[in-house]
Order: sequence, then structure tokens, then C-alpha cells
Amino acid sequence: MKRLLVVRLSALGDVIHAIPAVAALRDHFEIDWVVESQYRELVETVAQVTAKPVSLKRWSVKKIREAQRAVAGHEIAIDFQGLIKSALLARASGAADRYGFASQFIREKPAAWLINRHVEVDPSTHVVEWNLRLAQALLAECGNRLQPSRPAEAGPHTAGDFSRFATASSFAGRIVLIPGAGRPEKQWPVERFRDLARRIGSAALVVWGPSEQPLAEAVGAELAPPTNLRELAGVLRDAQLVIGGDTGPLHLAAALGTKVVGLYGPTSPARNGPYGQLGGCVSTFATTRSMLTIEVDDVFARLTPRVVGGR
Repeated sequence: MKRLLVVRLSALGDVIHAIPAVAALRDHFEIDWVVESQYRELVETVAQVTAKPVSLKRWSVKKIREAQRAVAGHEIAIDFQGLIKSALLARASGAADRYGFASQFIREKPAAWLINRHVEVDPSTHVVEWNLRLAQALLAECGNRLQPSRPAEAGPHTAGDFSRFATASSFAGRIVLIPGAGRPEKQWPVERFRDLARRIGSAALVVWGPSEQPLAEAVGAELAPPTNLRELAGVLRDAQLVIGGDTGPLHLAAALGTKVVGLYGPTSPARNGPYGQLGGCVSTFATTRSMLTIEVDDVFARLTPRVVGGR
């Protein structure tokens, strides 16, 4: 088999969204996946490929050079990220064929200069479909076909068994709230989370990440303990329902097969929503594109009497 370097460094939700495409490639190539070190276990356990961990969140020339040495020796590379640093790693792999999205579909346009197999996608489709299209283009040129089944139809284990990644937890049946988000504009106001938690009652449980504890405490509901990624997966897997914005834990919950309610303002749920559960989103993307115009009543209406029974 030819050696293939997969490049998708971060973040959590984006790594999860790339797993179906990598799973489609797994039977045809010997795959190494270069990824931020905190996602190494996720890549190796769920995608079932070899991870090459790096630390490029705050990248420097020195860190890039170290990472470039780590990824050398591949015949083909595929860049699911479309950033300059990810394209540099694809180039450093030594691959003669480097696949990536066409320049109009990536954030950092100069990254396309380092890619020599440009793939166009339908911008109206979900990012998982973008990634599958990129994998399909690679397989087609190698004389293979992408398997026709889609993760949304086949269930949460199509791209690898997420349940094997989740540890057992003692939070079965809880309604999990995720007040944090990667960017401030994706964050629903904490006072609305507080109101929602009050309506839900004792079933509410707040999860939080590094530096988010004050925000989580402001919700006024029971806090989950500090968790690593595997422990967080256990909490999300056992929950009745998970509510949060466009953030990694929401996508992880959806991948684990847990019901979710996604809160979307500045990002499109059609492209970035919880894959397979887009109907569960409360979105203002078509109107104000603001989290401030998502009302508590609209979110609470998505919770069935069965879920909130006993409040």
C-alpha cells in the first residue's frame, strides 16, 4: 500500500468531521494522520490510523520545521484543513500528489499554492460531505470508489466505534449544557443558559473545558467534574440530551449517537451542524446570524416532555 499523510490538525469538531473520510481511505492506504497532540487518542482509537502528534496551535518556524521532519516519507498527502501550516506539512511529506480544497473553499488562500490536486466542492453541503468529496477525488484517481453509505444513514459507528473511545460515566440520563465556545460570537449568553437550566431543573449538568469554569459556574446548575477528552465522551454518551453551540463537544455528542440541540447564529448548521441531526438545531443564520436572538423559549420547545419530565 502507498503511504498517505492525512492533515487535519484541529479542532475537536473538525477532527471528528474528517473521520468518515479517513475511514473511507483506510482500506486503500497506509495512513498517518498529523494532528494536535490532544487529539492523538481520538484519531488512533476511532479513526484507527497512526497519529503523528504535533503542537502547532501557536506555531513558529521552529515548530513547523520539527513537524515537517516528523511527516517526511509519504507518497500522497491530503489536506482537510486548508491553512498555510497544514499545506506546509503536506508539502513537507515529500508527496508528489497533494490533495486539498480549491482556493475558493479555504480560509488562507496561499495554502493552495502548496497543493497540486485541487478539488471543488458544493459549498451548500455539510463539511463532512466536503471531506468525503476530497477523499472521493483521491480514490478516483487511484482507480477506487468511495463506499456509497453515509455516516448519517449508517449510524454513529460508520467511521469507527466512538463508543470504544467513551469511558463509562455516572451521569446517565442527564441533560448536558455546553456554555463554552471556541469564539465569543458562537457563545449563547450565559444568562440564557441559566434560565434554561432553571427550567430543566435537577437533570441539568454543565460541562466545561480549560479556563471555562467561571463561565460554567455562572450557569447555576450542577457542574461536571474536570474531564479529559475520553471522560467527556463518557458523559456525553450517557446523556439524554446535549445542548450547545457550534463547538467540538456538541459534535462529539452527535457522533456518539446522543440526541443534541445545536444553537447556531454566525455559522450555518447546513455546513457545520451536528451531522445527522441538523433538524435539532435552533438557528438564526438565515436572519440575524446572532446568538443574541436565540430565545430560551425556542430552545426549551425542542425538549420533549419525556426529556424534561419531573422538572
